[in-house]
Amino acid sequence: MDLNTDIQYLKGVGEKRARLLHKLGVQTVGDLLHFYPRAYEDWSRVVSIADAPIGEVCCVRAIVDRKPVGARIRQGLTVFKTDVTDGGSIMQITIFNNKYLAEKLEAGGEYLFFGRVSGNLWKKEMNTPLCEKAEGNTRIRPIYRQTEGMTSRSIERLVSTALERFVPACPETLPQWIRDKYCLCSIENSLRDVHFPPDMDYADHARRRLMFEELLTLTLGMRLMRTRSRAHSGYICDRDETADFIRLLPFRLTGAQSRAVQAIVADMAHPSPMNRLLQGDVGSGKTAVAAAAVYNAVRNGMQCALMAPTEILTMQHYDTMCAFFAQCGVRVALLTGSTRAAAKRKIYADLQAGEIDLLVGTHALLTPDVTFRRLGFVITDEQHRFGVEQRAALGEKGKGPHILVMSATPIPRTLALMIYGDLDVSVLDELPPGRKPVKTYAVTGDKRERALGYVRAHLDKGLQGYIVCPLVEEGDTPMAAAEEYAEMLRQGAFRDYRVGLLHGRMRPREKEEVMRAFAAGEVQLLVSTTVIEVGVDVPNAVIMVIENAERFGLSQLHQLRGRIGRGQVASTCILISDAQNDEAQKRLHIMTQTNDGFKIADADLQMRGPGDFFGARQHGLPEMKIADMLEQTQLVHEAGACAERLLSVDPELSAAENRALRSAVEKLFQGVGSAGMN
Repeated sequence: MDLNTDIQYLKGVGEKRARLLHKLGVQTVGDLLHFYPRAYEDWSRVVSIADAPIGEVCCVRAIVDRKPVGARIRQGLTVFKTDVTDGGSIMQITIFNNKYLAEKLEAGGEYLFFGRVSGNLWKKEMNTPLCEKAEGNTRIRPIYRQTEGMTSRSIERLVSTALERFVPACPETLPQWIRDKYCLCSIENSLRDVHFPPDMDYADHARRRLMFEELLTLTLGMRLMRTRSRAHSGYICDRDETADFIRLLPFRLTGAQSRAVQAIVADMAHPSPMNRLLQGDVGSGKTAVAAAAVYNAVRNGMQCALMAPTEILTMQHYDTMCAFFAQCGVRVALLTGSTRAAAKRKIYADLQAGEIDLLVGTHALLTPDVTFRRLGFVITDEQHRFGVEQRAALGEKGKGPHILVMSATPIPRTLALMIYGDLDVSVLDELPPGRKPVKTYAVTGDKRERALGYVRAHLDKGLQGYIVCPLVEEGDTPMAAAEEYAEMLRQGAFRDYRVGLLHGRMRPREKEEVMRAFAAGEVQLLVSTTVIEVGVDVPNAVIMVIENAERFGLSQLHQLRGRIGRGQVASTCILISDAQNDEAQKRLHIMTQTNDGFKIADADLQMRGPGDFFGARQHGLPEMKIADMLEQTQLVHEAGACAERLLSVDPELSAAENRALRSAVEKLFQGVGSAGMN
C-alpha cells in the first residue's frame, strides 16, 4: 500500500465511507493526508469555571456532579441537564436532543467541556458543548469540511490512521536548499503538524510550508507551460506594417495603445510564438490594438482567428473589424452557431483556400470542420470565460501560432500572474482622449420614479439608455423578470417611448435584431439582463439604471457600467438598492467613488475571493487546497523567485533532487487539458 492506494482500503473506511469521502474530493490515501483542516478547536488551553469568559468559546475541565436528567419539553425535543464542578465553581451543562452524549457523561467522571459560555457571574452555563474524557484530550483538534454521514470527528480518526501508517513513506518534494533558504519544515513534520499541531505555532509553520509548496508547484507548472508553448517554431513577421494601418485610423492611438502594438510586433518578429495578455479597462481601445496586430499578421502572409464568448460580442467584433479594414483589403468572415449550413460550408472552403484573412467567431471556431491554410495569429477575448484548454484548442489549428488574449475584466497583477502565468502582460491604462468618466449615484427605491424621469429627460434629447433588470422574486428567471419588467415600463413610465428587450434565452437572431435596432436608434430604451455585461457598444447610450444593484459583484457592476460613457456625451449610472447590510453598502459606495477598474477589481477580490470573482473556476487554473493567492502575496512572490531560480538551473526539473517536485507539478496540472504538462 502507498499514497495512491484507494481510500476504501484504509483501515476504518470501506466502500460506504469511501463514497462519502469521494464527495469531499478524497479518492486516495494521499488525498486524505492533503485534506487540510479548515479550522482548529483549541482544547489545550483549559480555563477554570470562574475564569471562563461569558459569551466566548473555551475549554473547561470539570467533574460531573450527577448523571444528566432528561425532560421532554415538547414532541421531538428532550433536554438533558446536569451540573459540573472544578472544585471552586459550578457550571450547568444543557444538552438538547442528544441522548448518546447525555449517557456518555458518568457521575464523578472528569471531562473536558468545549463550547460557548453563557449565564452570569453567579451561575455559568454551557449549552450543547462538545465533551471528551479529560485524560489525554487536552490538545488542539482539527475541524474538517464534512458531508452528510461523514463528520469532522470521523475524518479526524481516519487522518490519524493514515498519518501513523503512511507519513513516514511520504516523499520529500522540496530540495534541502529550498527548505533551508525559506525556513520550511519537512513534509513529514508539516503533515503531522497541520492535522495535529502541539500548539498553533506548529500549525502556522506547517501551513506555511504546505502553502509555499502549493504556490511553487503552481508557478512551476505555469512557467513550464509557457516555455513549452514557446519551444515550437511560430510564424515570423519579418516586416512591421502597422504604421500603414495606424495612418488610416480616424483617431490617434493613446500612448498605452502604441506601446502595446510595439510589444506585439516585437513578439511576432521572434521565431517562438507570442503569448501575450492585453488587459484594459472598458473603453481603453483593446480592439484597435488587436486590429493593428491582425493587419500586420495578414501583411506578413498569415491567417488570423478571433474568438469571443458570446454571439453578441462576436458580432460586434466582426462589425468593428470590417469597419477597421474597409480600406485595407483584409478579408473578414463571421462564424457562429447560428450561421446557416450553406454559409458555413463556404467559410470552410474559403478558409482552406486561404481566401479569408480573419475569421471571427464563438466556440464554433473549435469544431473539426474549421481548418486554416496558414493560421499564424489567434486572439481570444474575455479569456477567463473560456479556460486554458479552449485557448489551446484554437491554437492547435495552426503550427505554433502567435496568441493574444484580451480581457476587459481588470485583474490585479498578483492574480493575473497566477492565472495567465504563461503570458506576457500589456496593460492599457489610458482612456482615449475625449472620453468622460461615468458619474455614478446610489439611491434607494423611493427615488425610482425620479431616476426614471431622469432617463426620460435623456431620451427626449435623442439619447439612449439601459435599464438592467433584476430577479424580481426568488426563483424567477432573469428572462421572466426582464419580460415582465419591460412590459410594465411600456405600459407605464415609458409608454410614449420605444422600449426594447434583451435577455440570454432569446434566439441569436432575435438578439442580433434587437441590438441592431438599438444601435440604429430605433429602440430608445433597452431593458436587459446582464447579457449586455460584455462588449455591447452603442456610443449614443449615455444613461443606465441598475435595479437591485446589491445583487451584483463589484466587477460585474463595473462591466455593466462600461456599456455607457463610450461617446463624447457625459454619462450617468444610477444604482437602485434598498439593501442595508454593510457589504452591499460598501460595494455601492466604491462604485460611486471610482471608475478605475483595477481599484474596483482589487476591492472585489478582497470581498469575494478569486473563485466567486471568476465563477465556477472557468479560468482553468488548478484548484488550490491550502494556499490563498490574495492573502499570501509575500509567499506568491517568494515562490515565483524560487521557481525562476530552479528553472534557470534545471529547465525540465530532471535532476534527481527535483524529480519529486516535477511529479507534484504533473499531478496538480492533471485535467487542465492540452495546455497542461503534456
